[in-house]
Amino acid sequence: MEPRSRFVTTEKMMQDALRSRRDPFILIPLVMLAAAGAEFSMGRKLWGIGGTPGLWSGDIWSSHNSQFLFDPYTFTHITHGILLYALLSVVFKTLPVSTRLLLAVGLESAWEVLENTTMVIERYRAETISLNYFGDSVANSMGDILACMIGFVLASRLPKRLTIMAAVGLEILLVVWTRDNLALNLVMLIHPSRAIRIWQLGQ
Repeated sequence: MEPRSRFVTTEKMMQDALRSRRDPFILIPLVMLAAAGAEFSMGRKLWGIGGTPGLWSGDIWSSHNSQFLFDPYTFTHITHGILLYALLSVVFKTLPVSTRLLLAVGLESAWEVLENTTMVIERYRAETISLNYFGDSVANSMGDILACMIGFVLASRLPKRLTIMAAVGLEILLVVWTRDNLALNLVMLIHPSRAIRIWQLGQ
């Protein structure tokens, strides 16, 4: 192979590699827009049933919980990102991190749409402490997906031990702060416990 041909081939390979790493970052906003569109089609509102915009609601009993952009449950979605990074690193370890991030956003977006179906909303209201839960606002769902991305990126950059400590720390923080966290939320959705529910309600 002539030097010039070798140079052209190498340059093309570099361009293809750069494109393959750049494409996921182009597709991620489209995936999020698709999730937002699906939620709008299901009747979800941009800022929830109250229509009041806001960045942060720190009280899980407030009517603004799951309606503003961020709330205490946002931290559980950071943990989602950490867990998805771990899972996808095992299942698709040969894929670039950017592609795995796209897959994580796709999975998180799918969960956000599923979470806002009538079936799951009624399950939350019947079995968890989210008695006044009527679904997330579209803005809150987008905030949750962003939090998942933050968790994923942190897990991809931080040492494994520090990442595990961060995930455990978030769970402890939430259970002290709100008497709820990702683990308890999953338990109450899958196999509800009356004792846990009474404790969470402070009764």
